[in-house]
Amino acid sequence: MPVLNLQQGSSEWLAARVGVCTASRFKDALALLKTGGSSSKREDYKYELVAERLTGEAANRFVTFDMQHGLDNEPAARVEYAWSRQVEVIEVGFYRHDTLLAGASPDGLVGGEGSIEIKCPTSRTHLETLANGVSRDHLPQIYGQQWLTGAQWTDFISYDPRLPSAYRLYVERVPRNEAEIQKIAAGVEAFLVEVDTLERTIKEKMSNE
Repeated sequence: MPVLNLQQGSSEWLAARVGVCTASRFKDALALLKTGGSSSKREDYKYELVAERLTGEAANRFVTFDMQHGLDNEPAARVEYAWSRQVEVIEVGFYRHDTLLAGASPDGLVGGEGSIEIKCPTSRTHLETLANGVSRDHLPQIYGQQWLTGAQWTDFISYDPRLPSAYRLYVERVPRNEAEIQKIAAGVEAFLVEVDTLERTIKEKMSNE
């Protein structure tokens, strides 16, 4: 997959993601009800992507205190992980699928075959991860990144600098899982077909007004 060498969070990086289904939102794109229909989050994301495509601008998202905490502490988490594992972490921009409007921005690449995904959550969520391991809620993003980057494994990192040093860094390696990757790829492709159909329906309806 082609990679755009853009600084994550920059205006150019945000522009490259407009209208694109990103790995951080694969969980929403794949959120189907037991009946097979779309969940409200899936429908919301569908309309959000259409709005981005029509306006050419990224959707405005309110940044909560906890979200800002995560953004502020990600660099420290990356440094502590690299030091604790004695590895070099290479920061990258945005991977785009060759043919689909899908992409991913891993938090770093390691050793030519691995990637990392960093979370700096609330202390409660961090402690829950210490107790139970990586949540299944994160797996669509992790396997999605492996799909788009070709990574053979992903180190999931949870980091909370508010805790004593022995408890602030958690790392769990998630090996590449081809079966899960294929499920995600198929689900994202089906979701994007629906996004394209919705965009076309709205354009056709308005052109006839």
